[in-house]
Order: sequence, then C-alpha cells, then structure tokens
Amino acid sequence: MKAFIACSGCAAGKERFAGKVTGCAEAVASGFLRGECKNGCVGAGSCVTVCKQGAMSIENGKVVIDREKCDGCGDCAKEGVCPQGLIRMIPDDATNFIPCSSKEEDEDTVRKTCGFGCIACGECTRACPQGAVSIIDNHAVIDYEKCVGCSACTVKCKKKIIVDTLHDLTVLKDKVAFVRCSGGKKASEKIKALGIQDCVSAAKLDFKALGLCTTGCLGQGSCTAVCRYDAISIVDGTAYVNPDKCVGCRDCTYACPRGLITIVPYQGQKLVPCMSTDDYEDKLKVCDSACVGCEDCVKNCPNQAIYMEEKHAVIDTSLCEDCNMCQYVCRNNCIKAMSVPEYIYLQREALLKAEEGLKEE
Repeated sequence: MKAFIACSGCAAGKERFAGKVTGCAEAVASGFLRGECKNGCVGAGSCVTVCKQGAMSIENGKVVIDREKCDGCGDCAKEGVCPQGLIRMIPDDATNFIPCSSKEEDEDTVRKTCGFGCIACGECTRACPQGAVSIIDNHAVIDYEKCVGCSACTVKCKKKIIVDTLHDLTVLKDKVAFVRCSGGKKASEKIKALGIQDCVSAAKLDFKALGLCTTGCLGQGSCTAVCRYDAISIVDGTAYVNPDKCVGCRDCTYACPRGLITIVPYQGQKLVPCMSTDDYEDKLKVCDSACVGCEDCVKNCPNQAIYMEEKHAVIDTSLCEDCNMCQYVCRNNCIKAMSVPEYIYLQREALLKAEEGLKEE
C-alpha cells in the first residue's frame, strides 16, 4: 500500500496559512475564508512531520509523496494527523486516482473555487464497467478492489481531474472546447487601449457605441487563466483552443462572460466561429470574418446539418459528415474545420474493444 492525498488543489488557504500556523489542525481550526475550499489540503505539513521514511515533503506549498520511499506504514493516514481526512492508503499498483475530497454540492461553486474540484456529475460512476467508482459526500471515490485500471472513468470525467498513469488525457477525450468567434482583434485592441485587462470588466462596456461587435471575443484571457492544460491562447486578440491539448474539462466555458466557448465532439467536422446577431450590414462594419447569414451553407448541406439561429449559421455536429461542401460555398470563408490525427481514431477503437471485453468478463 502507498499513501495518497485526495486533494490536488490550492484552494484551502495554503498561501494564507504558509509560515503562520504550527500545524494543519491549527489552520483548520482558524476557519476558512469565503471562496476557499473547506475540505482541501491546507499545506501546513502535519503529515510530513510524522513520516519516518522522509517520503513526504512540501514543494511550492503542496504536499508531495515520494512513492519510492513510502513503505505503506500508514502513520500519515492515522486519525488526528490530517484534520481534513485527506490521506488514504491505496494499492501500490493502482493507476487511477481521484485527487479531490470536496463536499460542496453546487457545481458552479466548485468550478469557481478549484480547477481540480470534483463536481459529482456521476459520469465516472456510469462509465465504469466494474462498478468501482462511487459518489460519496459529493465527490467521486474509487474502490481499488474492483478497479482494473481501464480508461473509462478518465475519458468520461467532465472535469478531467482523474489522474491516469497509463493513458494520456489529451488523447483520451470525447469532446473539446471551441471558441465561437474568430474576429476579436479589433475589440481586443480597443479594450486594451482603455486600460481594461480582464474579460468580465470588458463585457460591461457599450460595444455598440464603440463601433465593435457586441457578441465577439473580448480577448483578455479569462479563459486562458483557468485552463490547466495550456490549451487556450490569445491569437490576434481572439481566444483559440488547441484541440490537441484540450481535454474537454469545460472550465473555460464557465470563465467566458459572453458564453462564447462551447464543447463539441472531438472528431473531424466543420464549425462556425460566430455568434453575431447583428444585421448583415452591421456585421461587415465590425468584423471581417463574421457569418453574414447568407444561408448558402444551409441550402447546400447534403445532410441538412446546418441551420440558422439568430442571424448566424449553426452546424449540428451529430449530423455533420465533414463533406467540405459548406466551406466551399461560404462566401466569407468563416467556417472552420477540425482535424483529428489518425492515431486518435485507432487508439479509441482499441480502447473501446478493451472496455467491451471487460464488460463481457
């Protein structure tokens, strides 16, 4: 057995407590501030003190366990050491880990508090072919007597917080984020000139009076700040998602004040990066890459996968077969293509067969 800390976040006041308390019990007893996680690691190191093997240390405010040094004695997991009850003894050969012990019920609160927080959505429990994952006190817990180390929970986890030492999270994903705007440069430059540096403040401006798009990307990086996988960057004043790095955790969708970021299937298909509801003439004044609502793509799609919604085209990803017709007829060249490496398809097929085999057993 090895020790495992069921918390990967820094939202329980680690920076605030650093060097100011004598132990974790004192930190917890002093209470938590609004916006802090009440169930997370406070990083005061009481577990480090009791470890006779020197297997635990504090690095950058985070308790780290050296699995090579840990002999599974269980001293750190004894009652009274960790006041939060975060340390558990798990099998040495375990490959999947859920580093969260949050008891918070509200999903929005969890997302705002900690990027590593479990939102108790239950997707992992429904996906596990062995019934090894359960929701206990509003967070997922793995029963290692049942877990066989497949990738089912990793793939289905909405927040992508499950640590999987066998599989690559950037490969094992059903969906990725997509920014429904490709022309935020003009707005971004104007916002910066006004001295504003965050999207929430920028969204309060009167964009119509400024002669800017009222629905486009603000380009100040609220989405990049919450991305744990470095999958989002600001390119020419517009947020861009690198689908190869994105794991589909959805954190960025909550960070965008204009709701421009959505989650789409990670597969070859076409997407429309525009949500403008302005008239044709007004769109042309503020953006060079907006959907002008001509409906040519709608009329020419052989699968009827495209429809108009509030003066811009929308592609139904469940019907799109990546035929390229919409891109061919789009007069403003605004439709984007998502490409997926061939090896992704091959690996998915192999993993699907493996999971089916486990279910049959």
